[in-house]
Amino acid sequence: MNTAIVILQAGGNGMLGTLVPMVLIMVVFYFFMIRPQLKKAKDHKKLVEELKKGDKIVTTAGIHGRIADMNETTFLIEVEGGTKIRFDKTAVSLDATKAAQPKA
Repeated sequence: MNTAIVILQAGGNGMLGTLVPMVLIMVVFYFFMIRPQLKKAKDHKKLVEELKKGDKIVTTAGIHGRIADMNETTFLIEVEGGTKIRFDKTAVSLDATKAAQPKA
């Protein structure tokens, strides 16, 4: 009987004390986890949209090549030796053409 009274008192007293830290954790989680991922995805989408035929790129697998052809969802990449490989647009990690240019 005494334990039931102690549990009820603790539960009624700490509702606000429990809610505030949970909200703070959610806010911190948003600013340190979700927001940076959304920004990174937006930047990657912009990078892929700006690519054109002839640009040098690096894929997420580390393959360096030049865009030989492109369509809605894929790039045809020409690597050294004239070999051509088709990659999904999401596999591009870096625009090596812009990375090689000196900044003015």
